[in-house]
Amino acid sequence: MPLTLTGMGEKNIIKRVGGNPEVRQHLNDLGFVAGAEVEVVSALSGNLIVNIKESRIAISKEMAGKIMV
Repeated sequence: MPLTLTGMGEKNIIKRVGGNPEVRQHLNDLGFVAGAEVEVVSALSGNLIVNIKESRIAISKEMAGKIMV
């Protein structure tokens, strides 16, 4: 399921990252890789703030929809 459908505070493991090659590379550079643990901290208008690799990152709803957990 996409990251956008997970609950706040739930820790999930990333299964795969979709999108075109540029989007996948950008998410990979931010630490969104298969096997990484990700936790949704908050959501506002569909955009998410997530904890990944001991960092907080804000991502858009469209980007979060490409991350499968």
